[in-house]
Amino acid sequence: MPKYRVAIDIGGTFTDIVAQDMKTGRIKIYKVLTNPNKPEDSFMAGLLRCSVGPDELDTIIHATTLGTNLFLGQMGLKPPKAILITNRGFRDIIEIGRQNRPELYNLFFHRPRPLVSRKYRLEISGRIDAYGDEIEPLNTQEIREIAKKYCGEVEVFIISLLNSYVNPTHEKRVKEIIREVCGDAVVVASYEVDPRPKEYERTVTTIINAILIPILSRYLDRIRKRLRAAGYNENILVMRSSGGVSGLEYAINNPASFIESGPAAGALATAYYSRILSIKYALGLDMGGTTAKASAIIDGSPLVTGEYEVGGTVHMGRIVRGSGYPLRIPHIDLAEVSSGGGTIAWVDPGGALRVGPISAGADPGPACYGRGGDKPTITDAHMILGRLPPALGGGEVKLNKDAALESFKKLADQLGTDVIDAAYRVLQLANEHMAKAIRIVTLERGMDPKLFKLFAFGGAGPLHAADLMTEGMGEAIIPLHPGVFSALGLLYTDYKYDFITSIAKYSEELDDDLLRTIFNNLIGKGLSQMERDGLETSDIKIIRYLEMRYWGQAYEMSIPYNDSLKASIDAFHELHMARYGYMMQDERIFIVSARIEAIKPIPKPRHKRLEETPYKPQRKEIKEAFFGDWYPTNIYDWSSLRPGAQIDGPAIVYMEDSTLTIPPGYSAYVDGFQAIHLNKEG
Repeated sequence: MPKYRVAIDIGGTFTDIVAQDMKTGRIKIYKVLTNPNKPEDSFMAGLLRCSVGPDELDTIIHATTLGTNLFLGQMGLKPPKAILITNRGFRDIIEIGRQNRPELYNLFFHRPRPLVSRKYRLEISGRIDAYGDEIEPLNTQEIREIAKKYCGEVEVFIISLLNSYVNPTHEKRVKEIIREVCGDAVVVASYEVDPRPKEYERTVTTIINAILIPILSRYLDRIRKRLRAAGYNENILVMRSSGGVSGLEYAINNPASFIESGPAAGALATAYYSRILSIKYALGLDMGGTTAKASAIIDGSPLVTGEYEVGGTVHMGRIVRGSGYPLRIPHIDLAEVSSGGGTIAWVDPGGALRVGPISAGADPGPACYGRGGDKPTITDAHMILGRLPPALGGGEVKLNKDAALESFKKLADQLGTDVIDAAYRVLQLANEHMAKAIRIVTLERGMDPKLFKLFAFGGAGPLHAADLMTEGMGEAIIPLHPGVFSALGLLYTDYKYDFITSIAKYSEELDDDLLRTIFNNLIGKGLSQMERDGLETSDIKIIRYLEMRYWGQAYEMSIPYNDSLKASIDAFHELHMARYGYMMQDERIFIVSARIEAIKPIPKPRHKRLEETPYKPQRKEIKEAFFGDWYPTNIYDWSSLRPGAQIDGPAIVYMEDSTLTIPPGYSAYVDGFQAIHLNKEG
């Protein structure tokens, strides 16, 4: 009997499912519409759709946007009631924050709503100074009174005390007392989550992690109960924002690490394909039903950043600093824009055409889905221009062109044009938004887009691939199964666990013996957690990092550590020169923290390179499609193509999970891995 690993990626419009036979490597793909209010329904519907029985299931790998949805205000998803315990005089730190103004010249802008209201931010006596010395003893009686008063009223106790990253003694004692009084209450201390300087960022990161614990725990518990009722095992892995998967215990205790799990999967799939195709510079463009995400991949690895904001305003793919909640958790560097298939087009009061940020989602969806939607969307524009097949999602959604035309009539009237021109202008504007996201992860990171090859995926990505090559990229690649490519990314990743501890010393105060002791303690924690998650630790790869900065700087950089502090310092100087254009070798270096990544390989799907025999495939039909003008366009079925197929535009390829447009002046060929390479002629 075959054993399957099943990947389930819940998106804003569709839930994607990939089932891999672990013995043969063969995969089955499916798409079901997402229920945004009850994602566990979509999870189970996807699992049942792939026809993998309880005796055939080995592991489920899951990507969820539950954390993101909470901070974006999804209806029916409310944060648990929590209290924040901090030092006397510091209850307002999360409201004061930093002086980053999201709108510099707007005198009436509103800061993000505090994650814990002032009523539930409580002060206690006791103080640790910046050197880790106690300058005021902890008042344990105050803590007991707080615990007795709030035990039955709140779900989560959050502890964030000054300088706990240097000496967490007070935080540990506060947690012990609350546990003594309240038993099994959720109690989270900042030294466990983010043991680094900067009390505002440390406190907010701890709060985000704490309030997500009950939400993710209840969500995963609902899934486990549904699996159990259907006779399945409960072996679930969850995708991390930084790449890699972890077991349920780690995910529930560290939910902030999983906020961007869905988008991260697409970047990892791009990284995997770039390695097997020997592509040094790859750019992933994941265009789904709600948004489009861009990520840069260098030498087979996605770029990772150590801090970002959740729940903030996104302007043209860039997070507006100060508009959201800072989260100091590693995540894959992504630029996101409101250009998904369901993104709604509209005209503003000044008469300008706009696309997004509102999406029709899965319910009711674009007008052409025939589910009650009446707003013009990007998918409707493609339908009007003759670029889509009669059904999407492997037949899951039958398309209605008349409904798409009706949705665009009002928009066309507002623009003073006809429906065809309005639809084409919507696509051009959406392309500009996505081009901006591409520029953010390349030009704004100091890299030339011309060096990159574009990987276009998601249900709508291949429809726009040719237009986005105008950034100077010479080739676009449409991977096998582009519509479920992010779900495939869940199968291409490994187990990954992060552990961090504070050091807060100058480099001259440290030596390699002390650093090895610090790292060995972290490694011990990592191996213990992996054993609790049921993993064999014989083939674990440990990567060690020191986070350091010049004395007086506000931000640190992560530098690999390989048993030589001097070599890490030299690497820090070189990286600082490469990133900022200067180094200060005579300046003191401050070592902020030590961090490890514990990685365990997971068997990947096997991809055999097939022989490529050039030939012209047989078209399915010819129909009129609009590419700036109406053209007779060859239509091909993906199932009829084999490696070596060569197609000249204008052409459209219908796939089970997506659609590829090849405009006039472009050509395409299918490689041995069954990926389609799109090039501009000449």
